[in-house]
Formats: sequence, C-alpha cells, structure tokens
Amino acid sequence: MARPNLTGFDARKLAAAAGQPARDPWARHEAWRYSGPFTRVNRLRGSFPGFGIAVVAFAGYMAYEQLFMAKEHGHGEEHH
Repeated sequence: MARPNLTGFDARKLAAAAGQPARDPWARHEAWRYSGPFTRVNRLRGSFPGFGIAVVAFAGYMAYEQLFMAKEHGHGEEHH
C-alpha cells in the first residue's frame, strides 16, 4: 500500500503533463557522446586492454602443457 503524500505533489502527474519537449536545445551538444570513439561498443572494447592477448597466451600455454608436459603413466609404479 502506498504511503499518503503529505504535500499533495504527484511526480507522475507532473511528468505526464510535461510530456516531451518539441526540440531539445542541448541535443547537438550531447550528440558527440554517442558517436565515433564514444559508442557503446568502443567503450566496452577499451574496458579490458590486453584481454585478447592474455586469452591467446593462456590457451597456447594450456595446449603446450597438454601436448609436451603430459604426465607419463605406468613407469616406475608397481601394482601389488
């Protein structure tokens, strides 16, 4: 149950009455934030520098370890 508003001010009614402005005077000044090097993809790509190189290096190390450093089974072990 919603609490009663003591002031009588309803933000939803104000937002509904205001609607959208016909023309945003700051739209031109805000446009640079969402284009060029500031797009969402470019910002995400720059968030983890070196991550791709690290993944490739780790995968290479794991492949090397599995191929060349494999543990030899059965040598020196005696079963009773």
